[in-house]
Amino acid sequence: MRPSNPSSSFALLLPALALCACGTARLAAPPAATGIEINIAHINDHHSHLEAQADFEISIAGVPTRVEVGGFPRLATLFKAPRPNLLKVHAGDAMTGTLYHTLYNGEADAALMNTVCFDVLELGNHEFDEGDAGLRRFLDQLRSGPCQTTVLAANVEPALGTPLAPRAANDYLQPYLRKQFSGVTIGIVGIEVRGKTMNSSRPLPSTRFHDEITTAQQTIDRLRAEGIEHIILVTHQGYEADKAMAAQLGGVDVIIGGDSHTLLGDFSAVGIAARSGPYPTVVRNRDGDPVCIGQAWEYAKAFGLMQVRFDDRGTVRSCRGEVTLPIGDDFRQPDAAGAFVAVDAATRSRIFGQLQGSGVRVVSPDPVAQATLATYTGRLEDMQRQQIGTASEALCLVRVPGESTNRSSGVAGCEQANTLARGSDIAQAVAEAYRQASKLADIALQNGGGIRTPLPSGKVSYGTAYTVLPFTNVLFELQLSGRQIVEVLEDAVGNHLDRAGSNGSHPYAAGLRWQLDLAKPRGSRFAKVEVKLKGSDTWRALEADRTYTVVTSDYLANGGDGYATLARVHASGQSVNTYLNYTQTFVDYLLARGTIARPAAADYSHQRVITRDGQELP
Repeated sequence: MRPSNPSSSFALLLPALALCACGTARLAAPPAATGIEINIAHINDHHSHLEAQADFEISIAGVPTRVEVGGFPRLATLFKAPRPNLLKVHAGDAMTGTLYHTLYNGEADAALMNTVCFDVLELGNHEFDEGDAGLRRFLDQLRSGPCQTTVLAANVEPALGTPLAPRAANDYLQPYLRKQFSGVTIGIVGIEVRGKTMNSSRPLPSTRFHDEITTAQQTIDRLRAEGIEHIILVTHQGYEADKAMAAQLGGVDVIIGGDSHTLLGDFSAVGIAARSGPYPTVVRNRDGDPVCIGQAWEYAKAFGLMQVRFDDRGTVRSCRGEVTLPIGDDFRQPDAAGAFVAVDAATRSRIFGQLQGSGVRVVSPDPVAQATLATYTGRLEDMQRQQIGTASEALCLVRVPGESTNRSSGVAGCEQANTLARGSDIAQAVAEAYRQASKLADIALQNGGGIRTPLPSGKVSYGTAYTVLPFTNVLFELQLSGRQIVEVLEDAVGNHLDRAGSNGSHPYAAGLRWQLDLAKPRGSRFAKVEVKLKGSDTWRALEADRTYTVVTSDYLANGGDGYATLARVHASGQSVNTYLNYTQTFVDYLLARGTIARPAAADYSHQRVITRDGQELP
């Protein structure tokens, strides 16, 4: 709530709470609602990925097949298809992730989003990566188009006089949107992930983030006090959090989410085995009524479309739909020598038939969106094309070993990456680049979420490097005892296991290795922690009282992602800013080596992993 600002929308929740006692019971005799079906088209976490992804690998009738997948112009085509009672939703994390953000600071994202004209954008945590002022700049760019997208964040309260609330609390951010379909008013409420945004991004200290569940229920109750019985939450907090929230709320009907980059639905027919749940996922709210949950993967590769039918009381009667992976019509399969070449006409015709019902669909780019994108590509082309090295094999992206989502789906050589104990190849390589760049560091530390994409085998360009590491971090060297290093590792894992924070905190390291048991309590998860000192080729036990030099990003040194022990060491003055840009460090590492490959097995930080369910990973 917002008691300090009576003029804000939070103060208006009080009458609703007075009418609803505990804030959970249905109000007596609400106005009758007519049964209705609405279509909800949605994406999330596009992270400045505006162009289609080339060489995305699927399997068609058991044959590896490379296609071009996604891209904002193809999404625009799907969003513009005529459908009755259509709600267009972006569930957050529009920015940060490619050179389009680096060079255009949100302008290109806003322009492409305005070719869709979303009804609502729910803020993601990465919308605050450049602070409240950076977010305002992006929202001004979004407003400059014809669409006037409503920006939702019911639990975010910027202080008056700050960039997001220069004159009033809701200058830029709204708690909800009322929208009418066939005479029926729908309430759409936005909820931002609280802890992750506060700890893993850069909002102003004066910007307050309220509890997600409490705020959601208060806002739902306010809308129901107005007689609105059809309630959709648009959240940016992750699939598992959405399911848990639904069970604790009364009156919610639909949750469209983002943040966890979750692919829902069954894509096994095209060789994508990782599956976190069905689409839609149907759970029950606190009233026992069904709640339909949807999310649409990541990076403009997927489009979600959910049809929700309500009965005449505003309760969900049914929901259905699918997630679509829109692709181009250029199919390439291996020839006798193993090279991927364009298929012949007969094979092409057969592929079209085999794609039916797979969730993969050939979609032509929207010409308006394509032309808009073309206006931004010019400045990128030279930098994107310049080669800085070669990956001799794919370096796969994983956050937590054993996670259900394969973040490297579509990258040849990474089909089972999420099921292996070694975890993230690319995080290991980046950590090694840090360690080599530092003249003093025994150990380099990298959080899994700081790496944004896998590295496919083949040519590596500047554009690739800045997609893998898109942020503006610099490297710090810190002096830590062996005991503190273990505490740092426990902080990193505890952030997502114990504090419901981002699993992007999960640690990777160069010059440090361990055995990890996620089923154990904090303080006993890490065993056999070993270090390879600077200039040595020998692994030896980490000594609790010995001091080591650790190099890591300023983000982690300042306590981002729950790295509290690092923050204390940094605040005590036991750190030095190297002023090395972390992406340029990786670029320099590639330029010096020429070729990059996966580390030797003995150099992976994860030497043995037991999942939180007690399963030992291979």
